[in-house]
Amino acid sequence: MGLKQTLQKIGKKTETAEDHFDKTLQTHYYKAMKDNVIKELQTMFGQRQGFEVASVSDEHGEVIVNVRKGKKAFMVITVIMVRPYRTAVDFSVNTDTVLFTDFGYSAKLVRELYKELNGRLTFVGTALGSELSR
Repeated sequence: MGLKQTLQKIGKKTETAEDHFDKTLQTHYYKAMKDNVIKELQTMFGQRQGFEVASVSDEHGEVIVNVRKGKKAFMVITVIMVRPYRTAVDFSVNTDTVLFTDFGYSAKLVRELYKELNGRLTFVGTALGSELSR
């Protein structure tokens, strides 16, 4: 693991990506339409204590969530339909702390949310972007 990955791992911000070095934090794909994924995210956060959906933009495919219970955090969830019934979901989580690190809280939260979303929607796989460009 290089210096860049080490700094990302111990920082207070976690972003998922297509080519993330941590396989559990790679973009997740679901067999669903974008609108259904956004509705499911709203339902999921509505059922969780301490999570408040601050904004939803169907047009831009973004859901903004404030975490108010435990460690405070700000999340932006990006939902992109890459083709019919193939939708990508990415998370960006910033933990509100005065320290330089959140001790892995944001990464753990993303993994937990992906696991729950995988149970709610039909999970297709991770990092399928190269497959989709063919």
